Amino acid sequence: MNIDFIEALSDLEREKGIAKDVLIDAIEAALISSYKRNFNTAQNVRVDINRQTGVIKVYARKTVVEEVLDPRLDISLHAARQINPNYQIDDIVEIEVTPRDFGRIAAQTAKQVVTQRIREAERGLIYNAFIEREQDIVTGTVQRQDARNIYLDLGKVEAVLPLSELMPNETFAMNDRVKAYITKVENTTKGPQIILSRTHPGLLKRLFELEVPEIFDGVVEIKSVAREAGARSKIAVYSRNPEVDPVGSCVGPKGARVQAIVNELRGEKIDIVTWSEDVAEYVSNALSPSKVSDVQVFEDEKMTRVIVPDNQLSLAIGIRGQNARLAAKLTGWKIDIKSESQAEQEFGWQRPGEEEWFEDDTEAEEA
Repeated sequence: MNIDFIEALSDLEREKGIAKDVLIDAIEAALISSYKRNFNTAQNVRVDINRQTGVIKVYARKTVVEEVLDPRLDISLHAARQINPNYQIDDIVEIEVTPRDFGRIAAQTAKQVVTQRIREAERGLIYNAFIEREQDIVTGTVQRQDARNIYLDLGKVEAVLPLSELMPNETFAMNDRVKAYITKVENTTKGPQIILSRTHPGLLKRLFELEVPEIFDGVVEIKSVAREAGARSKIAVYSRNPEVDPVGSCVGPKGARVQAIVNELRGEKIDIVTWSEDVAEYVSNALSPSKVSDVQVFEDEKMTRVIVPDNQLSLAIGIRGQNARLAAKLTGWKIDIKSESQAEQEFGWQRPGEEEWFEDDTEAEEA
């Protein structure tokens, strides 16, 4: 190695961000192993690379002792003082033992170390770039597929989309472009591993942030998302600005914004509801598109009893309970749905205001 090698390391430092001293330290450590392996020696050695010239020297390190037991590791006090009269017992003496053809071995070793460190640095850069994008959307190209995963090319790295994270009946072909949600970024021995999902509720949230400027700007806030991927989702939105309609903002002109998201999710139905601090109002909104007659809140059990018109019961519950299930996930409250006739029979429920109406009617007849 020579000064050109040192300059090349300086170039790497500028281009890849790998400190030259770190590389040289790593090469020196690797050269110690190479020296011992190639020259079949067990002696302690130190390899020194001159930071300016690139010249490499190997030094045997021996301990000064009164009686030499292992000449590879020890040197007598008398022999040490012939080198330097100031040596004392237990001092370390360094004797140059650089082999003639060590340059060739050093060049091969240095190439391997530098290549490995460049690879590690690039992996580190990729990991740092994607760890910041965890819980975000990426777009990749389908490269290949096996029995468990689809592999997407994201440019500098390959990401894994497990088949279990696809929506029902969803398939992709080679070179298809796919939007997916990053659920996890891991730094493995083989490099960064990026795990994706098409079923995660976060995908729906991020798609709305991309499509709705009011959400991106913070005017409209997504409070909660509940999703059964590929079938139906509910999203609760809110705006502190009374002049902004949060649901209308998400739907967009002629439904364009929400339709773009529905298309991306292969026809998944999306209910957009208004979030409210009032539990009864929020639960009522969450059961959209069904109409609600009354909501009774039981704080201690974190449960609500929802009463709906008889002809709305099946709509409120949904196919196989889906609407009620999603509403419960969205609000975080248990929801018990009763029809008006059931409520009247089971616990004497009356439509709010009905009792007062009868009293007023009786008073009018008496008058």
